[in-house]
Amino acid sequence: MTNEENLIARPVRDSQSEMAEIVLPNDANPLGALLGGRLMHWIDLAGAMAAHRHSRNHVVTASVDHIDFLVPVRVGDLVILRSSVNRVFQTSMEVGVKVFVENYIADTARHVASAHLTFVAIDGHGHRLKVAPVVPETDEQRRRYDDAGRRREIRRKEMERRKHATS
Repeated sequence: MTNEENLIARPVRDSQSEMAEIVLPNDANPLGALLGGRLMHWIDLAGAMAAHRHSRNHVVTASVDHIDFLVPVRVGDLVILRSSVNRVFQTSMEVGVKVFVENYIADTARHVASAHLTFVAIDGHGHRLKVAPVVPETDEQRRRYDDAGRRREIRRKEMERRKHATS
């Protein structure tokens, strides 16, 4: 299949992905809490899964927006990462990842972190590829789509500001 045949718009639900990780001692600091770097790695993997599923191509991480760690995650906890493509911009995609810690005994889940990542679709030689548009179907998906456009504009302005500051 050529990249041009791959450009048919797809709904958000087609890219939605979920991964689960059990926090092991090697994932934690000496106090038994999940390392922030390990969680960021998992967030990148979860985001890449959604980007791969949507673009049907190789992808690379171009940027990661702000991440707040809201609650500690401990050794033995089950971490659930949910991701989906929020919006597509020619060759790049914004992917949202939401992270939960699940207590499978008490049947509860707590929000741990959220992040927005930008991925770029590439071919086997590292050249950028166009990506099919994403179609939001629910009110929540439409809100995330609109918010992604606003975040992109903020990132663009920040890049311009930095460019002028270093000139």
